[in-house]
Amino acid sequence: MSTASQMQVHLRLPSSVLFDGAATRLRAEAEDGGFGILPNHVDFVTALVPSVLLLSEPDGRERFFGIDEGLLVKKGHAVDVAVHRGIESDDLDSLRARVVRSFAEIEDEERVARTALSRLEAEMVRRFASLRKMQP
Repeated sequence: MSTASQMQVHLRLPSSVLFDGAATRLRAEAEDGGFGILPNHVDFVTALVPSVLLLSEPDGRERFFGIDEGLLVKKGHAVDVAVHRGIESDDLDSLRARVVRSFAEIEDEERVARTALSRLEAEMVRRFASLRKMQP
């Protein structure tokens, strides 16, 4: 087994990549509590809960991500993280405010989309009902 000083981390959203790069450690939250991963950590899979994901880059810089629920897969020296929603911030102090603001905007957009879909479905039902009435 080879030992490595860093691992490749891919943090993905449904429609974009939030982070793709090297890290020397990662800290996240699962349903059963917080955990840390170093490059030579054993392979595993876990479900993530809404929390802060912390990455340490090889140059010592720490990156903070506010994430929604997701999945983390550690295999070899690669860590793949897929989350429904996420946002990066320079520090923990501003992260909370940015997460609240960003997630609220996303929820508003999703609410508008659900409303539009409901209207479309209702219109479709009305049209099918009118076609039924027209049948002999």
